[in-house]
Amino acid sequence: MSSYRDALSAFLAAPEAAGWAALPVFAPDGPAERACAAVDAERAAGHVVAPAPERLFAALALTPLECVRVVILGQDPYPTPGHANGLAFSHVGGGALPRSLGNIFRELADDLGTGAGRPGDLSDWARQGVLLLNTALTVREGATQAGSHLRLGWRAVSDAILAAVSERRPHAVFILWGAPAQAKRALIDESRHLVLASTHPSPLSARRGFFGSQPFSRANAWLAEKGEAPIAW
Repeated sequence: MSSYRDALSAFLAAPEAAGWAALPVFAPDGPAERACAAVDAERAAGHVVAPAPERLFAALALTPLECVRVVILGQDPYPTPGHANGLAFSHVGGGALPRSLGNIFRELADDLGTGAGRPGDLSDWARQGVLLLNTALTVREGATQAGSHLRLGWRAVSDAILAAVSERRPHAVFILWGAPAQAKRALIDESRHLVLASTHPSPLSARRGFFGSQPFSRANAWLAEKGEAPIAW
């Protein structure tokens, strides 16, 4: 796929995108198209961008709007070359897991007794209705480039997606780790949805409230109350 605008067009034409494609944010010349154009300009200027265009909307493609049961909100993709696959916190490629993801798996093991040794690719969560959404869908690759695309227009896109889940799903769990994610809380109707907020799983903050927060068992317990099957974390 040659460009991020091409990726947008391909995504919107896919059957599984129907619920998302109807949102005004994806209208022609709307915020999503403008953000993709800004990313294409970054590449034209010589920057390498992650994820690849064909993975740009992986989170939305794997978790259609009508299937969302849980939302986990991240900041932006991993900037390390080869690690991002379009799903928040998900990791592909070789080497050690990112430390935040390692801490997520540690809490998962403490919470539910599962997850030890599992791969970093979280596509199996996404297929069960866990929307792994980043506030910015792209990033420049490079060790110092985290957050480099936060001002390219993606905020309007991710905010619209969160608001749509809140408005259109009967009940969902929103897992908000860290202050930037929790700043989106106003977009969520808490009379119908559950918000689980804690510090971020980053090594800098995990010991200040993330460890021991039990987000996985608490999410499943609430889903069970609503007659939903649990997530196989």
